[in-house]
Amino acid sequence: MDELDETVIEDERLELIFTCCHPALALEAQVALTLRALGGLTTEEIARAFLVGEETMKRRLSRAKAKIKATRIPFAVPADHLLPDRVRAVLAVVYLIYNAGYGGRVDLAAEAIRLGRLLTELMPDEPEVHGLVALMLIQHARRRARFAGNDLVLLRDQDRALWNAGELAEGRQALDRAIALRGRGTYVLQAAIASLQSESEIDWRQIAALYEQLVRLTSSPVVELNRAVAVAETGATEAALEIVEALELDDYQYLHSTRGELLQRLGRYDEARAAFARALALAGSEPERRFLAQRMNELRALRGPS
Repeated sequence: MDELDETVIEDERLELIFTCCHPALALEAQVALTLRALGGLTTEEIARAFLVGEETMKRRLSRAKAKIKATRIPFAVPADHLLPDRVRAVLAVVYLIYNAGYGGRVDLAAEAIRLGRLLTELMPDEPEVHGLVALMLIQHARRRARFAGNDLVLLRDQDRALWNAGELAEGRQALDRAIALRGRGTYVLQAAIASLQSESEIDWRQIAALYEQLVRLTSSPVVELNRAVAVAETGATEAALEIVEALELDDYQYLHSTRGELLQRLGRYDEARAAFARALALAGSEPERRFLAQRMNELRALRGPS
């Protein structure tokens, strides 16, 4: 336990997150276990974050715990020089905690931002740390405008007067720092996209180009779905739909809601209603269910080409 005296981490929760993110475990296992133990997330919430079923995630957590026991992985804070080896998993944990808060648990979002700010003090020369803080702050700045009462409000319809100007400015400052450190990682790119989306005139072509870089880095179908949204906003709706149709995300709510939006723009109303119905069946929150039901009601009077 001598390493406990050597650690430069002064915050207890951040210290424990670094402790749990042991590189002997697979990255996904590190993140899932830490979220379960320290992040305040349920197994169901963690499974949703990884796009798998709850039973699948339970088995993964059990296997990770068994490996810890069998290989006697030490539960100890890593020494200062070992912290960079764990930063990727730590950033993933913090961001998934934030995402849980973004979905409604504001206490978790605020805690994730606090942890992110501490990480910038602990690792001031890590561009991805600054990128993550920038991303969280820019998104968090819009939180009051995301709902009107209990109803979801899309970005294009939000009242920008409700955005937190201080958080937005701090987020952009953190992004500038990340770029100055030559950051081009996943969090820096996402923060750059969020910053562009917060401009009064949104450059969707540039956003689509940034998503293309992000797809190359992550190979993520969810990122590719977001790229399709940006492509559609440039006016290339058919091209966007082709991207969406090629994705294997049948159990992902936002694939179907995005597909419904694109089909509606193309005048294929019957197909759009079916897509929104599928999204509604997968929706995880009441505001989303109301939003999707409203979209379906708007389409009831419309008919596609015969």
